[in-house]
Amino acid sequence: MNSTIYSINGPVVKAYKARGFSMLEMVYVGEKRLIGEVIGVTDEFTTIQVYENTAGLKVGEPIFPTGEPVCATLGPGIISNIFDGIERPLPDMIKTDGAFVSEGNTLFSLNTEKEYDVTVTVKVGDKLSGGDVYCTCPETALITHKCMVPPYMSGEVVYAVQNGKFRVNDTIIKLRLDSGEEKELTMVQRWAIKKSRPIKKRLPISRPLITGQRVIDTIIPIAKGGAAAIPGGFGTGKTMTQHQLAKWCDADIIVYIGCGERGNEMTQVLEEFSELIDPKSNRPLTDRTVLIANTSNMPVAAREASIYTGITLAEYYRDMGYHIAIMADSTSRWAEALREISGRLEEMPAEEGFPAYLPSRLSEFYERAGYVENLNGTEGSVTIIGAVSPQGSDFSEPVTQNTKRFVRCFWALDKSLAYARHYPAIDWNSSYSEYIEDLSEWFNKNVAPDFMELRQEMSNILGEETKLMEIVKLIGADVLPDDQKLTIETARVVRVGFLQQNAYHKDDTYVPPEKQRLMMKVISTLYKRSLEALKNGVPLSDITATGLFDKAVKMKYDIPNDNLKMFDGYISEIEEKIGGLTV
Repeated sequence: MNSTIYSINGPVVKAYKARGFSMLEMVYVGEKRLIGEVIGVTDEFTTIQVYENTAGLKVGEPIFPTGEPVCATLGPGIISNIFDGIERPLPDMIKTDGAFVSEGNTLFSLNTEKEYDVTVTVKVGDKLSGGDVYCTCPETALITHKCMVPPYMSGEVVYAVQNGKFRVNDTIIKLRLDSGEEKELTMVQRWAIKKSRPIKKRLPISRPLITGQRVIDTIIPIAKGGAAAIPGGFGTGKTMTQHQLAKWCDADIIVYIGCGERGNEMTQVLEEFSELIDPKSNRPLTDRTVLIANTSNMPVAAREASIYTGITLAEYYRDMGYHIAIMADSTSRWAEALREISGRLEEMPAEEGFPAYLPSRLSEFYERAGYVENLNGTEGSVTIIGAVSPQGSDFSEPVTQNTKRFVRCFWALDKSLAYARHYPAIDWNSSYSEYIEDLSEWFNKNVAPDFMELRQEMSNILGEETKLMEIVKLIGADVLPDDQKLTIETARVVRVGFLQQNAYHKDDTYVPPEKQRLMMKVISTLYKRSLEALKNGVPLSDITATGLFDKAVKMKYDIPNDNLKMFDGYISEIEEKIGGLTV
Protein backbone atom coordinates (compact mmCIF):
# COMPACT_ATOMS: atom_id res chain seq x y z
CA MET A 1 0.00 0.00 0.00
CA ASN A 2 1.37 3.43 -0.98
CA SER A 3 1.98 6.02 1.73
CA THR A 4 0.05 9.29 1.50
CA ILE A 5 0.74 12.96 2.16
CA TYR A 6 0.00 14.08 5.72
CA SER A 7 1.14 17.74 5.57
CA ILE A 8 2.59 20.21 3.03
CA ASN A 9 4.78 23.19 4.00
CA GLY A 10 6.24 24.69 0.82
CA PRO A 11 8.80 22.19 -0.50
CA VAL A 12 8.61 20.11 2.71
CA VAL A 13 6.10 17.24 2.67
CA LYS A 14 5.42 14.80 5.52
CA ALA A 15 3.97 11.29 5.46
CA TYR A 16 2.43 9.75 8.62
CA LYS A 17 3.67 6.34 9.83
CA ALA A 18 5.22 5.47 6.47
CA ARG A 19 7.56 2.56 7.18
CA GLY A 20 8.70 1.76 3.63
CA PHE A 21 11.15 4.63 3.07
CA SER A 22 14.88 4.87 3.72
CA MET A 23 17.02 7.96 4.36
CA LEU A 24 18.04 9.94 1.20
CA GLU A 25 15.78 7.77 -0.99
CA MET A 26 14.30 9.38 -4.09
CA VAL A 27 10.47 9.32 -4.11
CA TYR A 28 7.67 10.51 -6.39
CA VAL A 29 5.17 12.76 -4.59
CA GLY A 30 1.49 13.16 -5.50
CA GLU A 31 -0.50 12.39 -8.65
CA LYS A 32 1.91 14.52 -10.72
CA ARG A 33 4.81 12.36 -9.45
CA LEU A 34 6.99 15.27 -8.33
CA ILE A 35 10.61 14.33 -7.62
CA GLY A 36 11.49 14.40 -3.92
CA GLU A 37 14.08 13.09 -1.46
CA VAL A 38 13.62 11.64 2.03
CA ILE A 39 15.53 13.87 4.48
CA GLY A 40 14.09 12.70 7.81
CA VAL A 41 12.69 9.41 9.17
CA THR A 42 11.13 8.98 12.62
CA ASP A 43 8.79 6.42 14.12
CA GLU A 44 5.90 8.78 13.43
CA PHE A 45 6.76 10.92 10.37
CA THR A 46 8.77 10.64 7.15
CA THR A 47 9.96 14.06 5.92
CA ILE A 48 10.50 14.67 2.21
CA GLN A 49 11.93 17.72 0.40
CA VAL A 50 10.39 18.17 -3.04
CA TYR A 51 12.59 19.48 -5.87
CA GLU A 52 9.62 20.88 -7.82
CA ASN A 53 6.83 23.38 -7.28
CA THR A 54 4.30 21.94 -4.81
CA ALA A 55 1.43 24.31 -5.75
CA GLY A 56 -1.76 22.28 -6.16
CA LEU A 57 -0.52 19.31 -4.12
CA LYS A 58 -3.17 17.94 -1.71
CA VAL A 59 -3.16 15.99 1.54
CA GLY A 60 -3.96 12.34 0.91
CA GLU A 61 -2.19 12.09 -2.45
CA PRO A 62 0.11 9.04 -2.73
CA ILE A 63 3.90 8.93 -2.34
CA PHE A 64 5.74 6.35 -4.45
CA PRO A 65 9.11 4.89 -3.33
CA THR A 66 11.88 4.17 -5.89
CA GLY A 67 14.36 2.24 -3.74
CA GLU A 68 17.34 4.32 -4.95
CA PRO A 69 18.87 7.71 -4.03
CA VAL A 70 18.65 10.84 -6.20
CA CYS A 71 21.00 9.99 -9.08
CA ALA A 72 22.60 11.71 -12.05
CA THR A 73 22.41 9.96 -15.42
CA LEU A 74 25.91 9.74 -16.88
CA GLY A 75 26.70 9.06 -20.52
CA PRO A 76 27.31 10.68 -23.95
CA GLY A 77 25.23 13.82 -24.55
CA ILE A 78 26.03 15.71 -21.33
CA ILE A 79 28.56 18.08 -22.93
CA SER A 80 27.00 21.14 -24.66
CA ASN A 81 23.64 20.39 -23.02
CA ILE A 82 21.69 22.62 -20.63
CA PHE A 83 20.08 21.02 -17.56
CA ASP A 84 17.98 22.18 -14.63
CA GLY A 85 19.02 21.41 -11.03
CA ILE A 86 17.91 17.76 -11.18
CA GLU A 87 19.45 17.08 -14.62
CA ARG A 88 16.40 17.45 -16.80
CA PRO A 89 17.34 18.75 -20.28
CA LEU A 90 15.88 22.24 -20.70
CA PRO A 91 16.04 22.35 -24.54
CA ASP A 92 13.90 19.18 -24.67
CA MET A 93 11.50 20.57 -22.06
CA ILE A 94 10.93 23.68 -24.20
CA LYS A 95 9.70 21.42 -27.02
CA THR A 96 7.19 19.64 -24.78
CA ASP A 97 6.20 22.30 -22.20
CA GLY A 98 7.09 25.73 -23.61
CA ALA A 99 9.10 28.42 -21.83
CA PHE A 100 8.29 27.35 -18.25
CA VAL A 101 9.35 24.18 -16.45
CA SER A 102 6.36 21.93 -15.82
CA GLU A 103 5.90 19.74 -12.73
CA GLY A 104 6.32 15.99 -12.86
CA ASN A 105 8.28 16.01 -16.11
CA THR A 106 10.27 12.77 -16.35
CA LEU A 107 12.27 13.41 -19.51
CA PHE A 108 15.38 11.23 -19.83
CA SER A 109 18.50 13.34 -19.25
CA LEU A 110 20.25 12.19 -22.43
CA ASN A 111 19.14 11.98 -26.08
CA THR A 112 18.12 8.33 -26.56
CA GLU A 113 17.63 8.63 -30.34
CA LYS A 114 21.02 10.06 -31.32
CA GLU A 115 23.53 7.55 -32.70
CA TYR A 116 27.23 7.72 -31.80
CA ASP A 117 30.25 6.23 -33.62
CA VAL A 118 31.32 3.70 -31.00
CA THR A 119 34.80 2.16 -30.88
CA VAL A 120 34.90 -0.90 -28.61
CA THR A 121 38.25 -1.15 -26.80
CA VAL A 122 37.86 -4.63 -25.22
CA LYS A 123 37.36 -8.17 -26.48
CA VAL A 124 35.72 -11.34 -25.17
CA GLY A 125 37.78 -12.84 -22.36
CA ASP A 126 39.17 -9.55 -21.05
CA LYS A 127 39.05 -9.03 -17.28
CA LEU A 128 37.63 -5.62 -16.35
CA SER A 129 37.20 -3.80 -13.05
CA GLY A 130 35.65 -0.49 -11.93
CA GLY A 131 36.81 2.49 -14.01
CA ASP A 132 38.14 0.47 -16.97
CA VAL A 133 37.14 1.90 -20.37
CA TYR A 134 35.26 -0.52 -22.63
CA CYS A 135 34.27 1.82 -25.48
CA THR A 136 34.80 5.37 -26.73
CA CYS A 137 32.83 7.74 -28.95
CA PRO A 138 33.27 11.37 -30.10
CA GLU A 139 30.81 13.28 -27.91
CA THR A 140 31.70 16.65 -29.46
CA ALA A 141 34.50 17.75 -31.79
CA LEU A 142 36.67 18.44 -28.70
CA ILE A 143 35.68 15.72 -26.20
CA THR A 144 36.01 11.96 -26.64
CA HIS A 145 33.60 10.18 -24.31
CA LYS A 146 34.96 7.10 -22.57
CA CYS A 147 32.38 4.64 -21.23
CA MET A 148 33.70 3.07 -18.04
CA VAL A 149 32.76 0.03 -15.97
CA PRO A 150 30.84 1.37 -12.93
CA PRO A 151 32.92 1.50 -9.72
CA TYR A 152 32.73 -1.54 -7.42
CA MET A 153 31.98 -3.84 -10.42
CA SER A 154 34.40 -6.36 -11.95
CA GLY A 155 34.19 -9.41 -14.15
CA GLU A 156 35.03 -11.05 -17.49
CA VAL A 157 33.78 -9.86 -20.90
CA VAL A 158 31.55 -12.58 -22.39
CA TYR A 159 30.09 -10.52 -25.25
CA ALA A 160 31.12 -7.36 -27.10
CA VAL A 161 29.56 -5.66 -30.13
CA GLN A 162 31.49 -4.72 -33.27
CA ASN A 163 32.45 -1.07 -33.86
CA GLY A 164 29.56 0.91 -35.33
CA LYS A 165 26.73 3.35 -34.63
CA PHE A 166 24.81 2.85 -31.37
CA ARG A 167 22.35 4.71 -29.16
CA VAL A 168 23.09 5.35 -25.47
CA ASN A 169 20.76 2.58 -24.23
CA ASP A 170 22.09 -0.12 -26.58
CA THR A 171 24.05 -2.97 -24.98
CA ILE A 172 27.77 -2.64 -25.76
CA ILE A 173 29.29 -5.48 -23.70
CA LYS A 174 28.21 -8.19 -21.25
CA LEU A 175 30.20 -8.90 -18.11
CA ARG A 176 30.16 -12.10 -16.12
CA LEU A 177 30.57 -10.73 -12.62
CA ASP A 178 32.67 -12.45 -9.95
CA SER A 179 29.41 -13.64 -8.41
CA GLY A 180 28.55 -15.50 -11.66
CA GLU A 181 25.75 -13.12 -12.64
CA GLU A 182 25.81 -11.65 -16.17
CA LYS A 183 25.45 -7.87 -16.47
CA GLU A 184 24.71 -5.92 -19.65
CA LEU A 185 26.54 -2.59 -19.90
CA THR A 186 25.18 0.21 -22.09
CA MET A 187 26.76 3.65 -22.58
CA VAL A 188 24.83 4.97 -19.55
CA GLN A 189 25.34 4.61 -15.81
CA ARG A 190 23.72 6.28 -12.81
CA TRP A 191 25.39 7.68 -9.70
CA ALA A 192 24.02 9.15 -6.46
CA ILE A 193 24.68 12.91 -6.57
CA LYS A 194 25.51 13.25 -2.86
CA LYS A 195 28.15 10.51 -2.93
CA SER A 196 31.61 11.29 -4.31
CA ARG A 197 32.93 8.90 -6.97
CA PRO A 198 35.81 6.65 -5.79
CA ILE A 199 39.44 7.24 -6.79
CA LYS A 200 42.71 5.31 -6.50
CA LYS A 201 44.53 8.08 -4.63
CA ARG A 202 44.85 11.84 -4.28
CA LEU A 203 47.93 13.40 -5.86
CA PRO A 204 49.89 16.47 -4.71
CA ILE A 205 48.60 19.77 -6.08
CA SER A 206 51.51 21.23 -8.05
CA ARG A 207 50.17 22.57 -11.38
CA PRO A 208 48.42 25.92 -11.82
CA LEU A 209 45.11 26.47 -13.55
CA ILE A 210 46.26 29.02 -16.14
CA THR A 211 43.50 31.59 -16.65
CA GLY A 212 45.21 34.34 -18.64
CA GLN A 213 44.14 36.87 -15.97
CA ARG A 214 47.30 38.50 -14.59
CA VAL A 215 46.03 39.26 -11.08
CA ILE A 216 45.09 35.57 -10.71
CA ASP A 217 47.95 33.74 -12.48
CA THR A 218 50.70 35.91 -11.04
CA ILE A 219 49.56 37.40 -7.73
CA ILE A 220 46.86 35.01 -6.39
CA PRO A 221 47.16 31.74 -8.37
CA ILE A 222 44.90 28.70 -8.12
CA ALA A 223 46.05 25.12 -8.65
CA LYS A 224 44.39 22.45 -10.76
CA GLY A 225 42.38 20.43 -8.27
CA GLY A 226 42.14 23.39 -5.90
CA ALA A 227 39.19 25.35 -4.55
CA ALA A 228 38.69 29.12 -4.67
CA ALA A 229 36.00 31.52 -3.47
CA ILE A 230 35.06 34.80 -5.17
CA PRO A 231 33.17 36.88 -2.58
CA GLY A 232 31.83 40.28 -3.54
CA GLY A 233 28.82 42.56 -3.11
CA PHE A 234 26.25 43.40 -5.76
CA GLY A 235 27.77 44.71 -8.99
CA THR A 236 31.42 43.90 -8.19
CA GLY A 237 31.81 41.48 -11.09
CA LYS A 238 31.57 37.94 -9.64
CA THR A 239 29.67 36.60 -12.64
CA MET A 240 31.86 38.50 -15.10
CA THR A 241 35.03 37.10 -13.49
CA GLN A 242 33.65 33.57 -13.67
CA HIS A 243 32.70 34.09 -17.34
CA GLN A 244 36.30 35.13 -18.09
CA LEU A 245 37.65 32.07 -16.28
CA ALA A 246 35.21 29.78 -18.09
CA LYS A 247 36.25 31.20 -21.46
CA TRP A 248 40.00 31.22 -20.99
CA CYS A 249 41.19 28.80 -18.29
CA ASP A 250 43.11 25.74 -19.49
CA ALA A 251 40.63 23.16 -18.14
CA ASP A 252 39.41 20.56 -20.65
CA ILE A 253 35.75 20.89 -19.62
CA ILE A 254 33.77 23.67 -17.92
CA VAL A 255 30.75 22.93 -15.71
CA TYR A 256 28.85 26.17 -15.11
CA ILE A 257 26.23 26.02 -12.33
CA GLY A 258 23.84 28.99 -12.19
CA CYS A 259 22.48 28.36 -8.69
CA GLY A 260 19.68 30.80 -7.85
CA GLU A 261 20.93 33.27 -10.47
CA ARG A 262 18.75 35.98 -12.02
CA GLY A 263 16.98 34.73 -15.14
CA ASN A 264 18.35 37.46 -17.40
CA GLU A 265 21.92 36.68 -16.27
CA MET A 266 21.47 33.00 -17.11
CA THR A 267 20.05 33.98 -20.50
CA GLN A 268 23.17 36.08 -21.09
CA VAL A 269 25.38 33.11 -20.14
CA LEU A 270 23.52 30.76 -22.49
CA GLU A 271 23.67 33.22 -25.39
CA GLU A 272 27.32 34.19 -24.80
CA PHE A 273 28.57 30.64 -24.50
CA SER A 274 26.77 29.56 -27.68
CA GLU A 275 28.42 32.40 -29.66
CA LEU A 276 31.91 32.17 -28.18
CA ILE A 277 34.72 30.46 -30.07
CA ASP A 278 37.15 28.41 -28.00
CA PRO A 279 40.54 30.13 -28.57
CA LYS A 280 42.47 26.86 -28.35
CA SER A 281 40.49 24.93 -30.97
CA ASN A 282 38.50 27.53 -32.94
CA ARG A 283 35.36 25.52 -32.13
CA PRO A 284 32.28 26.81 -30.25
CA LEU A 285 32.95 26.97 -26.51
CA THR A 286 29.81 24.88 -25.91
CA ASP A 287 31.73 21.88 -27.32
CA ARG A 288 33.42 21.58 -23.91
CA THR A 289 30.83 23.15 -21.60
CA VAL A 290 27.97 21.83 -19.47
CA LEU A 291 25.43 24.39 -18.20
CA ILE A 292 23.17 23.81 -15.20
CA ALA A 293 20.57 26.58 -15.05
CA ASN A 294 18.68 26.98 -11.81
CA THR A 295 17.24 30.49 -11.74
CA SER A 296 16.02 32.26 -8.60
CA ASN A 297 12.34 31.67 -9.42
CA MET A 298 12.79 27.88 -9.70
CA PRO A 299 11.89 25.70 -6.67
CA VAL A 300 14.19 26.44 -3.76
CA ALA A 301 15.10 22.82 -2.98
CA ALA A 302 16.40 22.27 -6.52
CA ARG A 303 19.14 24.82 -5.79
CA GLU A 304 20.69 22.41 -3.34
CA ALA A 305 20.49 19.57 -5.85
CA SER A 306 22.03 21.65 -8.67
CA ILE A 307 25.35 21.99 -6.80
CA TYR A 308 25.58 18.23 -6.23
CA THR A 309 24.47 17.42 -9.79
CA GLY A 310 27.20 19.67 -11.20
CA ILE A 311 29.99 18.19 -9.08
CA THR A 312 28.87 14.62 -9.94
CA LEU A 313 29.02 15.35 -13.69
CA ALA A 314 32.49 16.86 -13.14
CA GLU A 315 33.74 13.80 -11.26
CA TYR A 316 32.45 11.52 -14.04
CA TYR A 317 34.54 13.32 -16.67
CA ARG A 318 37.48 13.52 -14.26
CA ASP A 319 37.40 9.71 -14.13
CA MET A 320 38.02 9.69 -17.90
CA GLY A 321 41.25 11.63 -17.38
CA TYR A 322 40.01 15.18 -18.06
CA HIS A 323 40.68 18.36 -16.08
CA ILE A 324 37.40 20.03 -15.07
CA ALA A 325 36.69 23.53 -13.77
CA ILE A 326 33.40 24.13 -11.95
CA MET A 327 31.94 27.64 -11.76
CA ALA A 328 29.32 27.69 -8.97
CA ASP A 329 27.39 30.97 -9.07
CA SER A 330 26.41 31.50 -6.29
CA THR A 331 26.94 29.35 -3.22
CA SER A 332 25.26 32.06 -1.08
CA ARG A 333 21.91 31.40 -2.77
CA TRP A 334 22.47 27.69 -2.21
CA ALA A 335 23.02 28.45 1.49
CA GLU A 336 19.85 30.57 1.50
CA ALA A 337 17.94 27.56 0.15
CA LEU A 338 19.32 25.47 3.02
CA ARG A 339 18.18 28.20 5.45
CA GLU A 340 14.67 28.30 4.02
CA ILE A 341 14.20 24.54 4.14
CA SER A 342 15.73 24.40 7.63
CA GLY A 343 13.20 27.01 8.77
CA ARG A 344 10.31 24.98 7.38
CA LEU A 345 11.65 21.91 9.18
CA GLU A 346 11.61 23.99 12.41
CA GLU A 347 15.28 23.23 13.10
CA MET A 348 17.20 25.27 15.66
CA PRO A 349 18.81 28.17 13.74
CA ALA A 350 22.46 29.10 14.14
CA GLU A 351 24.15 32.38 13.16
CA GLU A 352 21.94 34.69 11.02
CA GLY A 353 19.31 31.95 10.76
CA PHE A 354 21.49 29.54 8.78
CA PRO A 355 21.30 25.90 9.91
CA ALA A 356 23.99 24.58 12.24
CA TYR A 357 25.12 22.14 9.52
CA LEU A 358 26.01 24.90 7.00
CA PRO A 359 29.80 24.40 7.50
CA SER A 360 29.58 20.64 6.97
CA ARG A 361 27.51 21.06 3.78
CA LEU A 362 30.02 23.58 2.41
CA SER A 363 32.92 21.25 3.24
CA GLU A 364 31.13 18.30 1.53
CA PHE A 365 31.04 20.37 -1.65
CA TYR A 366 34.54 21.89 -1.66
CA GLU A 367 36.22 18.66 -0.51
CA ARG A 368 35.15 17.00 -3.77
CA ALA A 369 37.76 19.11 -5.57
CA GLY A 370 41.17 17.50 -6.07
CA TYR A 371 43.92 16.28 -8.37
CA VAL A 372 43.64 12.49 -8.39
CA GLU A 373 44.76 9.22 -9.89
CA ASN A 374 41.62 7.51 -11.18
CA LEU A 375 40.67 3.84 -10.85
CA ASN A 376 41.84 3.25 -14.45
CA GLY A 377 45.28 4.77 -13.83
CA THR A 378 44.68 8.10 -15.61
CA GLU A 379 45.10 11.47 -13.91
CA GLY A 380 42.31 14.04 -13.70
CA SER A 381 41.27 17.01 -11.61
CA VAL A 382 38.22 18.95 -10.47
CA THR A 383 38.80 22.62 -9.65
CA ILE A 384 35.96 24.43 -7.85
CA ILE A 385 35.51 28.20 -8.13
CA GLY A 386 32.52 29.28 -6.05
CA ALA A 387 31.06 32.78 -6.01
CA VAL A 388 29.80 34.10 -2.67
CA SER A 389 27.31 37.00 -2.44
CA PRO A 390 27.58 38.52 1.05
CA GLN A 391 24.80 41.01 1.70
CA GLY A 392 26.10 44.56 1.80
CA SER A 393 29.64 43.34 0.97
CA ASP A 394 29.95 42.15 4.58
CA PHE A 395 32.67 39.46 4.51
CA SER A 396 32.08 38.64 8.18
CA GLU A 397 28.74 36.94 7.42
CA PRO A 398 28.52 33.14 7.96
CA VAL A 399 28.68 31.87 4.33
CA THR A 400 31.87 33.83 3.51
CA GLN A 401 33.54 32.99 6.81
CA ASN A 402 32.72 29.28 6.61
CA THR A 403 33.75 29.11 2.94
CA LYS A 404 37.15 30.55 3.91
CA ARG A 405 37.71 27.51 6.11
CA PHE A 406 37.47 25.09 3.19
CA VAL A 407 39.19 26.92 0.32
CA ARG A 408 42.86 27.82 -0.04
CA CYS A 409 42.35 30.64 -2.51
CA PHE A 410 40.31 33.75 -1.71
CA TRP A 411 39.66 36.37 -4.43
CA ALA A 412 37.92 39.22 -2.59
CA LEU A 413 36.15 41.62 -4.96
CA ASP A 414 36.18 45.27 -3.96
CA LYS A 415 33.31 47.59 -4.91
CA SER A 416 35.51 50.71 -4.99
CA LEU A 417 37.72 49.00 -7.61
CA ALA A 418 34.65 47.87 -9.56
CA TYR A 419 33.11 51.35 -9.51
CA ALA A 420 36.47 52.77 -10.69
CA ARG A 421 36.23 50.42 -13.72
CA HIS A 422 39.18 48.33 -12.51
CA TYR A 423 38.53 44.77 -13.73
CA PRO A 424 38.96 42.15 -12.49
CA ALA A 425 38.03 43.98 -9.28
CA ILE A 426 40.07 41.59 -7.08
CA ASP A 427 41.50 43.42 -4.07
CA TRP A 428 45.15 42.29 -3.84
CA ASN A 429 45.37 43.41 -0.19
CA SER A 430 42.55 41.27 1.24
CA SER A 431 42.89 38.33 -1.19
CA TYR A 432 45.30 35.45 -0.72
CA SER A 433 46.38 32.11 -2.17
CA GLU A 434 47.88 29.27 -0.15
CA TYR A 435 48.92 27.49 -3.36
CA ILE A 436 51.90 29.79 -4.08
CA GLU A 437 54.48 27.52 -2.43
CA ASP A 438 53.03 24.45 -4.17
CA LEU A 439 53.15 26.12 -7.60
CA SER A 440 56.48 28.00 -7.40
CA GLU A 441 58.49 25.05 -8.77
CA TRP A 442 56.14 24.72 -11.78
CA PHE A 443 56.34 28.44 -12.65
CA ASN A 444 60.12 28.60 -12.27
CA LYS A 445 60.56 25.45 -14.38
CA ASN A 446 57.92 26.00 -17.10
CA VAL A 447 57.88 29.82 -17.46
CA ALA A 448 61.25 31.13 -16.24
CA PRO A 449 63.56 30.69 -13.20
CA ASP A 450 62.90 34.27 -12.07
CA PHE A 451 59.06 34.17 -12.28
CA MET A 452 58.34 33.81 -8.55
CA GLU A 453 61.06 36.33 -7.68
CA LEU A 454 59.43 38.94 -9.97
CA ARG A 455 56.00 38.08 -8.54
CA GLN A 456 57.28 38.69 -5.01
CA GLU A 457 58.76 42.02 -6.09
CA MET A 458 55.39 43.19 -7.50
CA SER A 459 53.62 42.10 -4.30
CA ASN A 460 56.17 43.97 -2.17
CA ILE A 461 55.69 47.19 -4.20
CA LEU A 462 51.90 46.96 -3.78
CA GLY A 463 52.25 46.26 -0.05
CA GLU A 464 54.61 49.21 0.38
CA GLU A 465 52.20 51.49 -1.50
CA THR A 466 49.35 50.53 0.85
CA LYS A 467 51.44 51.62 3.87
CA LEU A 468 52.55 54.86 2.18
CA MET A 469 48.99 55.81 1.19
CA GLU A 470 48.07 55.85 4.89
CA ILE A 471 50.73 58.54 5.40
CA VAL A 472 49.66 60.40 2.25
CA LYS A 473 46.08 60.58 3.54
CA LEU A 474 47.31 62.27 6.73
CA ILE A 475 50.01 64.68 5.54
CA GLY A 476 49.94 64.66 1.74
CA ALA A 477 52.36 63.28 -0.87
CA ASP A 478 54.64 66.34 -1.08
CA VAL A 479 56.51 65.59 2.15
CA LEU A 480 57.55 62.09 1.04
CA PRO A 481 61.17 61.57 -0.07
CA ASP A 482 61.76 60.78 -3.75
CA ASP A 483 62.35 57.04 -3.22
CA GLN A 484 58.92 56.67 -1.59
CA LYS A 485 57.30 58.75 -4.34
CA LEU A 486 58.99 56.36 -6.81
CA THR A 487 57.37 53.39 -5.02
CA ILE A 488 53.93 55.03 -5.37
CA GLU A 489 54.55 55.81 -9.06
CA THR A 490 55.74 52.23 -9.74
CA ALA A 491 52.73 50.81 -7.84
CA ARG A 492 50.48 52.83 -10.19
CA VAL A 493 52.13 51.07 -13.13
CA VAL A 494 51.58 47.69 -11.43
CA ARG A 495 47.93 48.46 -10.64
CA VAL A 496 46.86 50.10 -13.90
CA GLY A 497 49.33 48.60 -16.35
CA PHE A 498 49.54 45.07 -14.97
CA LEU A 499 46.64 44.11 -12.67
CA GLN A 500 43.89 45.93 -14.61
CA GLN A 501 42.79 44.01 -17.70
CA ASN A 502 40.49 44.76 -20.63
CA ALA A 503 38.19 41.86 -21.55
CA TYR A 504 37.29 43.52 -24.86
CA HIS A 505 40.85 43.97 -26.15
CA LYS A 506 42.13 41.19 -28.41
CA ASP A 507 45.57 41.01 -26.75
CA ASP A 508 44.57 41.89 -23.20
CA THR A 509 41.59 39.60 -22.63
CA TYR A 510 43.95 36.60 -22.31
CA VAL A 511 47.65 36.96 -21.50
CA PRO A 512 49.99 33.92 -21.57
CA PRO A 513 52.29 33.42 -18.54
CA GLU A 514 55.43 34.29 -20.55
CA LYS A 515 54.03 37.72 -21.44
CA GLN A 516 53.00 38.23 -17.80
CA ARG A 517 56.62 37.54 -16.76
CA LEU A 518 58.06 39.95 -19.34
CA MET A 519 55.64 42.70 -18.26
CA MET A 520 56.83 42.22 -14.67
CA LYS A 521 60.43 42.29 -15.85
CA VAL A 522 59.90 45.66 -17.58
CA ILE A 523 58.33 47.12 -14.40
CA SER A 524 61.10 45.65 -12.23
CA THR A 525 63.85 47.04 -14.49
CA LEU A 526 62.17 50.47 -14.54
CA TYR A 527 61.93 50.51 -10.72
CA LYS A 528 65.50 49.33 -10.09
CA ARG A 529 67.11 51.68 -12.63
CA SER A 530 65.05 54.62 -11.31
CA LEU A 531 66.14 53.81 -7.75
CA GLU A 532 69.80 53.76 -8.84
CA ALA A 533 69.33 57.11 -10.60
CA LEU A 534 67.80 58.63 -7.43
CA LYS A 535 70.82 57.46 -5.41
CA ASN A 536 73.07 59.19 -7.95
CA GLY A 537 71.28 62.49 -7.38
CA VAL A 538 68.83 62.52 -10.32
CA PRO A 539 65.49 64.11 -9.23
CA LEU A 540 62.33 61.98 -9.66
CA SER A 541 60.76 64.68 -11.87
CA ASP A 542 63.50 64.11 -14.47
CA ILE A 543 62.89 60.35 -14.41
CA THR A 544 59.11 60.67 -14.84
CA ALA A 545 59.65 63.27 -17.61
CA THR A 546 61.13 60.48 -19.80
CA GLY A 547 57.57 59.12 -20.25
CA LEU A 548 58.75 55.59 -19.43
CA PHE A 549 56.16 55.09 -16.68
CA ASP A 550 53.25 55.99 -18.98
CA LYS A 551 54.71 53.79 -21.71
CA ALA A 552 54.93 50.87 -19.23
CA VAL A 553 51.24 51.32 -18.38
CA LYS A 554 50.31 50.99 -22.07
CA MET A 555 52.58 48.04 -22.95
CA LYS A 556 49.73 45.56 -22.37
CA TYR A 557 48.01 47.05 -25.45
CA ASP A 558 51.09 47.98 -27.50
CA ILE A 559 52.82 44.59 -27.45
CA PRO A 560 50.86 41.76 -29.16
CA ASN A 561 50.82 38.32 -27.55
CA ASP A 562 52.59 36.84 -30.60
CA ASN A 563 55.50 39.34 -30.69
CA LEU A 564 57.11 39.18 -27.26
CA LYS A 565 60.54 40.19 -28.64
CA MET A 566 59.30 43.79 -28.43
CA PHE A 567 59.91 43.63 -24.67
CA ASP A 568 63.68 43.61 -25.33
CA GLY A 569 63.29 47.05 -26.94
CA TYR A 570 61.40 48.35 -23.90
CA ILE A 571 64.11 47.15 -21.49
CA SER A 572 66.88 48.61 -23.71
CA GLU A 573 65.05 51.96 -23.83
CA ILE A 574 64.78 52.02 -20.00
CA GLU A 575 68.50 51.27 -19.61
CA GLU A 576 69.42 53.91 -22.20
CA LYS A 577 67.17 56.79 -21.07
CA ILE A 578 67.65 56.41 -17.31
CA GLY A 579 71.35 55.59 -17.78
CA GLY A 580 71.66 58.84 -19.79
CA LEU A 581 70.18 60.82 -16.88
CA THR A 582 72.71 59.35 -14.45
CA VAL A 583 75.66 60.23 -16.71
